[in-house]
Amino acid sequence: MTAPLEHLDLAGPLKQVRKALPHDSAEKHVRGTAEYIDDMVEPVGTLHVVPGWAKDAVRGSLQSVGLEDVKSAPGVVEVLTVADIRGINDCSSAFGDDPVLAEEEILFHGQVVFAVVGETREAARKAALKAKIEVTPSTPILTPDDAMDADTTVMPDYQFRRGSPETGMPASEEVLSGTMYIGGQEHFYLEGQIAMALPQEDGGMLVYSSTQHPTEIQHTVAKVLGVPDAAVTAEVRRMGGGFGGKESQANQWAALAALAAQKTGRACKMRLDRDDDMIMTGKRHDFKVEWKVGHDGTGKIRAVDIQFLARCGYSADLSLGVNDRTMFHADSSYFYPDALIRSRRLRTDTCSNTAFRGFGGPQGMLAAERMIDAIAIQTGRDPLEIRKLNFYDAEHNLTPYGMPVEEHELMLDLVEKLEKSSDYWTRREEVARFNSQNAVLKKGLALTPVKFGISFTLKQLNQAGALVHLYTDGSIHLNHGGTEMGQGLNQKVAQVVAEEFGVTLDKVRITATNTSKVPNTAPTAASSGTDLNAMAARKAAREIKERLITYIREQYQCGPEAIHFGDNKVLVGGEAFPLAAIAKQAFAARIQLSHAGFYATPGITWDRDSVTGRPFFYFAYGGACSEVTIDTMTGEMSVDRVDILHDVGHSLNPAIDLGQIEGGFVQGMGWLTTEELVWDEKGHLRTHAPSTYKIPTASDVPEDFRVDLYESDGNPQATVYRSKAVGEPPVMLANSVFCAVNDAVASLNPGEVPALDAPATPEAIMKAVQDMRRRKGTQ
Repeated sequence: MTAPLEHLDLAGPLKQVRKALPHDSAEKHVRGTAEYIDDMVEPVGTLHVVPGWAKDAVRGSLQSVGLEDVKSAPGVVEVLTVADIRGINDCSSAFGDDPVLAEEEILFHGQVVFAVVGETREAARKAALKAKIEVTPSTPILTPDDAMDADTTVMPDYQFRRGSPETGMPASEEVLSGTMYIGGQEHFYLEGQIAMALPQEDGGMLVYSSTQHPTEIQHTVAKVLGVPDAAVTAEVRRMGGGFGGKESQANQWAALAALAAQKTGRACKMRLDRDDDMIMTGKRHDFKVEWKVGHDGTGKIRAVDIQFLARCGYSADLSLGVNDRTMFHADSSYFYPDALIRSRRLRTDTCSNTAFRGFGGPQGMLAAERMIDAIAIQTGRDPLEIRKLNFYDAEHNLTPYGMPVEEHELMLDLVEKLEKSSDYWTRREEVARFNSQNAVLKKGLALTPVKFGISFTLKQLNQAGALVHLYTDGSIHLNHGGTEMGQGLNQKVAQVVAEEFGVTLDKVRITATNTSKVPNTAPTAASSGTDLNAMAARKAAREIKERLITYIREQYQCGPEAIHFGDNKVLVGGEAFPLAAIAKQAFAARIQLSHAGFYATPGITWDRDSVTGRPFFYFAYGGACSEVTIDTMTGEMSVDRVDILHDVGHSLNPAIDLGQIEGGFVQGMGWLTTEELVWDEKGHLRTHAPSTYKIPTASDVPEDFRVDLYESDGNPQATVYRSKAVGEPPVMLANSVFCAVNDAVASLNPGEVPALDAPATPEAIMKAVQDMRRRKGTQ
């Protein structure tokens, strides 16, 4: 019988967890020996698959698809169309509205119409250009405003309501309102979308996919091929980045590779060109936000009415969950007595937007910070004062969706520690002095909080499995349902298993995620990869260990207190045995040395239809203080200094967590300052390559960048070793950069709220600067 999980953290000093150990693939990454799908040795006769699409069409009916020249091109083996799909022409995650190949109409610029299967990738790419596709165009719906005018949605509207904002708003001393546009973001993973499919006997298929959701790849491929799920195996060793872009959107490319393999009987690989990848795959959702906030005259919020208008694209994809999470985080860290939080999920004739690190939370939180900044500017108070004034506290600790904020005191303590360590108030005076002495350059300063809910809000996804084998030489095989995309998940899970068995990490063999080993897995997303998979692996290891303890007690006639696992040995009384020796004895005694562990997050009770229950297991917290300088003549901006304090509970691996915090912040900074997606009036994505889309580089990382972990008492919830998730929350630390830019622009005309949209590119900053000067000139 396994001991209760709440007692597992109490047995002796820790040797492997809570240690700053290197990523398991770090050395391989540096040496270039970490194997990705395009590095794998291709089976003899491997074919290459390339998508074909109507490069000039945006939205319209397919009139004809001329493929004769494509089929006769050198090196072409097959050309796949919708007629080749034996199963269902759908690669959606849930709603059945994502065709693998276009049938009767083009839904967005970049939709795949056919696929070329060639002896070489180059031959297939050249052949794909020879297609003659005729489309009868229709006027595309491209923006949230277009979609609102046309009243097109991908799913019904949704809302949270608390109290009576209809009476709370007019009863407020002051009411502010505004509109804000929040841009999307391209995932720009280093390894693009790729899959390789190998036919197996009896109609089976082995698919290597760069995906965050192997089970969904298995299900999608089976659905498209018209075979049972059990006939398909999906495997993932590692991804070169995912960030949510490979949670659902890897499906189509795996399905096409498998379809080609089924048709030809040969191994087939599909690797998207970077331009095609950016044009064809979804992004972070962009929003038009309409907000209104009432306060008591001192800045304490009385009522909020906020509507999120999301560009979802041509299909639903993951827009239900993404937009729900935007609403869940529209409170940021603030208590709203009366609140109406609404969402419209708008259908547009653009690529189907999808998951992106933060999963809608960053957009909701940024909108909340805009309201706080507006109140501060209008009242003439410092934004940090307004933030702290509205924090959740013991008396006001219920979110608009009804979940209590159980660690509200942690948020205030963390922010006050950061306020002190960043020397916020002294620097605030220095910023004011600098701005008074400089007409062109202006500085801004902002300290913003993060409160991010951890769990999938779709209850069924909060589960994980793991398979652990102990071999008779003392080595351990570890497999779990999570996927490694550079975030260090495998390393953390291995540390947990090593700790449980009392062995060094070199004894634990991390193996590729495989649907034939751990079935029916959830995606590695929602920052819950470690929470779920490490706990499942720990339960598996503990079960094996308990069997060994039971055997040792019987064999050596001792109590459990005399048995200790550590340093690759088992101490029984005063005698030490190598773990391998005990494993051999147990095998000889016919003791099972393998176990499939399973874990389901407790306490998740959210019911979407009734808008009741608990959507999150706990909250992760953080704070960031950013200082920026803008040039009011050019719109250029530099981030001068960043101070971060972030809560990870008791960190399983501080080195990996610090790396995640730094990387998440910089990625969020890119979203809010440089990464601008531009579609033209025809619906063509113009920013579809590194030459036109600007992600942060090493030179954009703040030169003065101070990151610390909050000294926590540990997660009050029973997570593995009382740790907290760290994947997504750091992205929202970058809100401090945007708010600092807003602060700098606001200094041009005190009392006026800048019309600054995200991302705050030089063009957006100049637009806001000019608007502030125009308003100042008319006052």
